[in-house]
Amino acid sequence: MRLILSICLILLAALPARAEPDPDGEPIEVMVIGTWHFKNSGADVINVDGPNVLEAERQQELADVVGRLMAFEPTIVALERVTEAPDYIIKGFHTSPPDIMATNPNERVQLGYRLATAAGLDDVYGIDEQPSDGEPDYFPFNKLMEHLGATGQMPVFQAMMDEIQSTVATEMEAISGLTIADGLIRVNEGLLSSPELYYLMASFDEGEAQPAAELQGYWFMRNTKIFSKLLDIAEPGDRIVVIYGAGHKHWLDHLAEHTPGVTLVDPVPYLRGD
Repeated sequence: MRLILSICLILLAALPARAEPDPDGEPIEVMVIGTWHFKNSGADVINVDGPNVLEAERQQELADVVGRLMAFEPTIVALERVTEAPDYIIKGFHTSPPDIMATNPNERVQLGYRLATAAGLDDVYGIDEQPSDGEPDYFPFNKLMEHLGATGQMPVFQAMMDEIQSTVATEMEAISGLTIADGLIRVNEGLLSSPELYYLMASFDEGEAQPAAELQGYWFMRNTKIFSKLLDIAEPGDRIVVIYGAGHKHWLDHLAEHTPGVTLVDPVPYLRGD
């Protein structure tokens, strides 16, 4: 075992140094802004409806949010979008019609494109991860549902999900009464960014039948791959704003906080305009 460990250490030492991150150099600063999906696709387990961000008042609020985030002086904006390696550039950023802010409610556009434009950035990056051929399902919810049916736990699980959906609906009703900045603060500090649902699912596993544990493991894998792509486009000294669905924030924060050479930045003081 000691011989194997020694060989591994020698091989690691012989690898070429990666430009990012550098634990002994200038840190990569990462700010993860969790958000509700401004345009509800209905594709999530828990779906939410928020305010209409295309309204004139909301457009001004979004401009205010971007103005506050500019204090961070971002050098990279990374979004929840699948793009091609190795550059991970969202080509649509350059080909967007002039009226896109007035017609496309997606948070990638309303927050991501708007911030990148204000910061004078040449590109916007898409770092999302979705399974391709030969890759696992990163959210095998159907397997969990089959397990619940086979073990007679479906009624209890469904009651839990109904309660969560109701709580989330109440939360979104409250957020809809706030400005976009205050709504994002609430999301990043509270319920919608909580990992509680994933941990609750584990209580439904029985013995070696562990679909909930597998789901949580694959979900972490997806977020780890997202973060790995982020490191591919980063250099020491970069200040990166990551705008993602709130369900990813806990894990992306965790990865940024514990990766050498990376510094996690809390978005809330910037959203408050401190």
